[in-house]
Amino acid sequence: MMKLLTPNIDHLPAYVSALRRGWSPDNLRPEAAQEQVAIISKDAASFVSNLDNPNAKGGPITLPDGSKVPRLPSIRRWIWDEEFCGHISLRWKPGTEDLPPTCSGHIGYAVVPWRRGEGLASAALVAVLPEAKSVGLKYVDITTSPDNPASVRVIEKAGGTFVRRYTADKALGGHETIEFKIALM
Repeated sequence: MMKLLTPNIDHLPAYVSALRRGWSPDNLRPEAAQEQVAIISKDAASFVSNLDNPNAKGGPITLPDGSKVPRLPSIRRWIWDEEFCGHISLRWKPGTEDLPPTCSGHIGYAVVPWRRGEGLASAALVAVLPEAKSVGLKYVDITTSPDNPASVRVIEKAGGTFVRRYTADKALGGHETIEFKIALM
């Protein structure tokens, strides 16, 4: 049974195992996996504590093009079903649903390849929506590649409605993107 876990040191070995097996927590930067392994090996406790960051502590975020932008408040949850299965994150700008153009939606998720197709991303997305509402959001925007029909199905199963097709900010790679909106009741 799928559950969302706040990242913790006890479950960190399973996370590291997924990174070493080739899974990346960043859909735009596969090299993030090995970067995180290096960070964890230096200070695992700090790594875990920084994953849940509702107060936007810390310095700026480095985008795929190397530019830096201010950090947004965010939370991360590990998708767990007898083992580490991936992660889902929520980010927001306090007091508004608007996001900067360098942030590709309120919610991002990634499931390890060996557990895809089991409905874990859909269940995780539905499970994180109450947390989005609790930080004051009336809706969330979620983006994906038009070449990722599995992600489109995940979003639609959670109540996502198509908003637009556009070219992402060049700092995010300038690729074709589709945006969905999920109203939070």
